[in-house]
Amino acid sequence: MPLLARTVNTPLAIEVRRGAVADLGPLLADRRISAGGDVAVVVGPGQGERIVELCRPSLGSADVFTVVGGSLDSANELGDQLRRRNYDAVVGIGGGKTIDTAKYAATRYGIPMVTVATSLANDGIASPVASLTHEGGKGSYGVHIPIAVMVDLDFVENGPDRQTQAGIGDAVSNLSACADWELAHQVRGEPIDGLAVTLARTGAEALINHPGKITDDGFLTTLAEALILGGISMSICGSSRPASGGDHEISHAIDRLFPGTGSHGEQAGVGALFCTFLRGDLERFGQLARCLHRHGLPTGPAGLGLTDEQFAEAVEFAPRTRPDRYTVLEHLAMSPTEIRERLADYAGAIRDHLG
Repeated sequence: MPLLARTVNTPLAIEVRRGAVADLGPLLADRRISAGGDVAVVVGPGQGERIVELCRPSLGSADVFTVVGGSLDSANELGDQLRRRNYDAVVGIGGGKTIDTAKYAATRYGIPMVTVATSLANDGIASPVASLTHEGGKGSYGVHIPIAVMVDLDFVENGPDRQTQAGIGDAVSNLSACADWELAHQVRGEPIDGLAVTLARTGAEALINHPGKITDDGFLTTLAEALILGGISMSICGSSRPASGGDHEISHAIDRLFPGTGSHGEQAGVGALFCTFLRGDLERFGQLARCLHRHGLPTGPAGLGLTDEQFAEAVEFAPRTRPDRYTVLEHLAMSPTEIRERLADYAGAIRDHLG
């Protein structure tokens, strides 16, 4: 009988540990990404000098570029610099803005990309998407998935707790995103990719059930793996579907209507919790609420710096941020009055579950 299978794109190497930055050169050589260290190292302005000092001994032939990341302009400027020499790979070292800038520039010129994450604020460390600002706001751009992913827990530990907390919110929101995808499959017959769902949900489940704290290596490793699996799940299905549902629609709406309010992960976490409540899955709702609360993330509008009225306005606007996406928000098609009524019920449910 014929053997049916498919080929999926995943990183050649994934390492989550302390001291990853210092061992960057050997990893590139061992994986045959760059034997001589002929790479472009891209760092942000924050910890850039310290990072360069750590990896310079093993990357003597590297060029170092410091970028103020996060914008389409900075990504294009970096791309113009990269084309002046033939590089084996682009190595983006830092947080989400630096990595997204490097991913976009590397993809533009067809150069393999290596991610070395020093924070765990979102799933961009391994995703085929770069989120960059431009004159019209903020956009998501398709890019190549990194050829290797490293997470240095020394830097993660020494970074702001709020970045790690944001990563927790982004990772566990995959549970709501997958539920929305299954809803679209049931109601509209939208094709669903079981492998993508499995990866996204498995990482989030491991995180939500982990007993550790953000100061524990075991918990940070589980968080990193959940974010990486979320990124790979998007690469497998060619869509952000397994990691972006009504939860992210709400986050995008908050960004549009009330910019600078909360971090992306915090907003996605609250959005996931509210969407789970709307679906009537009280068991999952309780799990999510306790997880967010235990790790110091907001569980309601006030924790994001929003009034109930502002949050209700964001929920009403949310479907307009992704007109092609069907989630519980589109399914219920709530009126402004219904949104406010459900939000009042939601606040009561939070009190019941958290005391």
